[in-house]
Amino acid sequence: MESLVSIIIPNRNGADTIGTCLAAAQASHYGNFEIIVVDDGSEDNSIEVIKRYPCKLVRLERHGGAAQARNAGASHSRGRILFFTDADCLLLPDTLALAAATLAREGSNAIIGGTYTPAPHDRRFFSRFQSAFINYFETRHAPAADYIATHALAVDASVFRCNRGFAEEVRPVLEDVEFSHRLRRAGCKLVMNPAIRVRHIFNYSLMRSLRNAFTKSLYWTGYAIRNRDLLADSGTASVGLKLNVLVFAGNAGLLYAFALTGKMILLALAALAFAVNLFVNWGLLLAYRRAEGPGFALLAALYYLLLYPLAVGAGAGAGLLRHLFSSPVRSQEHG
Repeated sequence: MESLVSIIIPNRNGADTIGTCLAAAQASHYGNFEIIVVDDGSEDNSIEVIKRYPCKLVRLERHGGAAQARNAGASHSRGRILFFTDADCLLLPDTLALAAATLAREGSNAIIGGTYTPAPHDRRFFSRFQSAFINYFETRHAPAADYIATHALAVDASVFRCNRGFAEEVRPVLEDVEFSHRLRRAGCKLVMNPAIRVRHIFNYSLMRSLRNAFTKSLYWTGYAIRNRDLLADSGTASVGLKLNVLVFAGNAGLLYAFALTGKMILLALAALAFAVNLFVNWGLLLAYRRAEGPGFALLAALYYLLLYPLAVGAGAGAGLLRHLFSSPVRSQEHG
């Protein structure tokens, strides 16, 4: 008898994607599941869309954030396994079966993770860039992982409840990182299975891509400083990305100094730094080639090396300033 899996989906103004998300979940080949959608105070017509699909709808009276929505979904669930995903993610037919089998193999004390497909649902350039980027960085050390993201996270329901679920004060992002780190300290193991995949609907333009990079970097920097792991090689917050930002900033300074002085040694140093950056990030560039071909890989490399680090670096700087000048607060770590 297959264990009941409760699919828990938080929704906040996701009318454009939640229907496609629910249709994909309903088409799962796994034989025993329920779908719980928690609407987090949406102001669009999400409720109307959700009611067209066979699922349990939980409505929060006011917007409380993704962590609160996920906890509310868990509290209304019946499954022995909780599977968390997002309203803009599409489960593949075998996603639940792979998640349940991996949890059974690794034991109930494991937190099981999946990732995005290398190619997203929509075919915009910046969506394809982001999907392959996340797939590569989340899975390159598999089955090891520093965190499990909530776009595809499976956990034993009793383990989730014994550890008090997601920390609702960790807003607006990174509640899954805090959850992963806290449960690992409690003795759970984090297991990444790259075969567990969901297809993401990004619909990214250039500005949305840069804004996402800035926002994630801002909040990640503050979290990492508080938890003393700023330099950790942690999923998408990888050493490669951090080096990319440092080289971008350093080379900007070297090129400016060259323009002022004309000293060729400065150009040589900039070229050397760029070569080291290419070497460290070569695996990502190959991942772009595997996912979308050489032409796309070239364009993605140019974006990653010459523009993307500007947004990530600006976010990191803003996060540092926010940490330095904000009022002292209790750490977001539990325990």
